[in-house]
Amino acid sequence: MTRRAGSADLPLHGGRVPRWLAERMTRLGTVIAEAIVLEYGRDEFLRRLAHPFWFQSFGAVMGMDWHSSGITTSVLGALKRGLAPRAGELGLHVCGGRGRHSRQTPHELIGLGEQLGVDGAALARTSRLIAKVDSAAVQDGFDLYLHGFILADDGHWVVVQQGMSDARGQARRYHWLSEGLQSFVEAPHAAIDGLDQGIIVNLTDRRAAASRQGQLDLLGTLGPDAIERRLAAIDPLPSQAAPQPVQPTLPHLVMPEHHDVRAEDIVARRLHGNLAAAADAAPADFADLLLVPGVGARTIRALALVAEVVHGAPCRFSDPARFSIAHGGKDRHPFPVPIKVYDRTIDTLKRAVAHAKLGHAEELAAIRRLDDQARRLERHATGPSVEALFTGERASSHAYGGRSVFGDEPPPAAIADPVA
Repeated sequence: MTRRAGSADLPLHGGRVPRWLAERMTRLGTVIAEAIVLEYGRDEFLRRLAHPFWFQSFGAVMGMDWHSSGITTSVLGALKRGLAPRAGELGLHVCGGRGRHSRQTPHELIGLGEQLGVDGAALARTSRLIAKVDSAAVQDGFDLYLHGFILADDGHWVVVQQGMSDARGQARRYHWLSEGLQSFVEAPHAAIDGLDQGIIVNLTDRRAAASRQGQLDLLGTLGPDAIERRLAAIDPLPSQAAPQPVQPTLPHLVMPEHHDVRAEDIVARRLHGNLAAAADAAPADFADLLLVPGVGARTIRALALVAEVVHGAPCRFSDPARFSIAHGGKDRHPFPVPIKVYDRTIDTLKRAVAHAKLGHAEELAAIRRLDDQARRLERHATGPSVEALFTGERASSHAYGGRSVFGDEPPPAAIADPVA
């Protein structure tokens, strides 16, 4: 049972995630996963990973470049490191990765199958088939270089894989979820999305059934050498594009080329709802949160965005750039990563999750109310412009422990140390 759940087109970026950020992404990504599983179950976490807009927002709230191809590698890497020690508790396992790690996915799945009592060989075949569908059966100009397979103990799974096009300077991410159609080779996709490149090879289309059977017949009767000779003798015929039927569309994310976060990348009413919810966190309602040492207004603001990643509806993730306002970005866009705020966010969420496991869910409920308030308040809330918000963050960056790939942020002249 499989279906393709969506795709994303992203600018192709190089570089590495610095260790100081990778470690924090592991910690924050893991505790967000724990909170979602605790509140909604494993299947819901898999559905979130299969949604391209949520996945991008998940990476952005963790301080990764908000729009680049690197989010895919860094998020999967953070989850693989963070979920491995908790696999027995959460029942989630991350296999594969980039390059040589992707090629190890079938072996990892076979080993997990023996450990969990599920058909690891069938899972390994599924992994290979999905990679083949998005690289050979559907030829859209992107060469796969990353394949991540997230498996639950009950055999449910999600696949996130990514291809690159050097000619276009873009990457494309594909999301698959273990529910839906029965066949890998006939219409396993609810739709195939991407920037228009003209006609592409798509042997998974229902209309290609005769072509698929014809290829099998030719191979059986002629053999590969005879087929190659006959192809060489055929003059190319002018192509006539048949009208394409309207198909239902999957979520498809196309990120802009510009590196900086701009006002048009953010839905302002949602941002103002987040900010208003954080400002409205009265001590009487959020006492357990606010009593955590060091937690102040800035950490509550970050938690309001983390709360939406945990609890938000799919329709609210159309502007992934908004989630970079929680913890900035490693490349200083929209501002340097505020380390003090980031660490307090992790500690506060970990404490809330730990207490909820013991039956004391007050702090986790308070974080959920931040998300509820944001939705209510965004209808009427107003606030600073995106540019003004970024200016204030950059001015306070040193006091918040601001850091980027360029190093620590220097102190500005005569600025007070704010409470994070």
